[in-house]
Amino acid sequence: MTDAIDAKLAELGLSLPEAAAPVAAYVPAVEAGGLLHVSGQLPFKDGQLMTGRLGEDRDLAFGQEAAQRCGLMLVAQIKKALGGDLGRVERIVKLGVFVNSAGSFTDQPKVANGASELMQALFGEAGRHARSAVGVPVLPLNAVVEVDAVVAIRG
Repeated sequence: MTDAIDAKLAELGLSLPEAAAPVAAYVPAVEAGGLLHVSGQLPFKDGQLMTGRLGEDRDLAFGQEAAQRCGLMLVAQIKKALGGDLGRVERIVKLGVFVNSAGSFTDQPKVANGASELMQALFGEAGRHARSAVGVPVLPLNAVVEVDAVVAIRG
């Protein structure tokens, strides 16, 4: 499966980043009861954090790309937590998407599609998931989007 995902990434013109180290007192992922809980991941493009607030100084397209970048970082964290074996992914169970947005911005679900569509493209039917998409007034480091995940894994 790892090779298939690498091929799909290449087809999409994307690549996995290095899994980011935690920036506070937490671990990137915890495996418990057949689930991998992945901490919230921030969007990086060309080594730079994607920052701003949707509906204020950033637009929908920027938010969707940022959510996709968060999704790439999630997959990198999943791969690292599973010792490089993405074949252990049984299903992406749920994504939580937090969007740094102005009070008048209401397209959080469209922003979240950036991450959701990536999971479906990479994992097929196993990438279809439940999801929350919420607007928040601020995110760590002024990130525009943060996404966490729950993933069912094989033993």
